[in-house]
Amino acid sequence: MAEVRRCLTDTGLPLPVRIIGALIRLYALPLTRIIELTTDQFHRDAEAAYLTLDRHPALLPPALAALLDEQIAELHDPLTPQGRRHLLLPGAVPGRPRNPAGLADQMRQHDLPVRAARNTALMEAITDLPPIVVADLFSISPATAHRWSQLAGNSWAPYLAARQRTRP
Repeated sequence: MAEVRRCLTDTGLPLPVRIIGALIRLYALPLTRIIELTTDQFHRDAEAAYLTLDRHPALLPPALAALLDEQIAELHDPLTPQGRRHLLLPGAVPGRPRNPAGLADQMRQHDLPVRAARNTALMEAITDLPPIVVADLFSISPATAHRWSQLAGNSWAPYLAARQRTRP
């Protein structure tokens, strides 16, 4: 939780590092997926902000939504043709994503390791949700989600058995 708070509040960190760190720690997104995010996946309405991940809109905390607003406001790439999707975190070459290996190094330099944070986020999700839901939300295979559930000591078998008994 301290790392999430740091990502959302530490203005000494570069803006992309803050965004990436928060997305990993809150939504267990892999770097390879984060670098492909586009500005049109970010939506706001009168009450909340969302980031569409696959077909799922993920509700964003207000602090993370503000960081995304700031990042999008900074994106002024005159070389990107009109109508083309803009990468949320563009690489050095216009229209190309950042290198995930270099990004992982940058995150480590700021004491925000990627793999451990993603594993922690997955473990927290799997303790609260059935593996099939986690598989769908985090775009991992159901078998992988089930293994994570077993590692967490979280068996959904009693829940599933109870559901079977209550069905007509």
